[in-house]
Amino acid sequence: MMQMHASASAGIVGLLIFISVFAVAVTYALWPANKQTFDRLARLPLDDDKEENRL
Repeated sequence: MMQMHASASAGIVGLLIFISVFAVAVTYALWPANKQTFDRLARLPLDDDKEENRL
């Protein structure tokens, strides 16, 4: 009986952790201050001729 309760609790805790991490990732991706960085990174594959993009 105790094992079933622990298993169900572990599933709920895992789900809550997943939802929390997902919410943080979406918030980070949609934060207005990050727009310029993501726009620059989105254009990076198209800017092959620029020297600054090379590693």
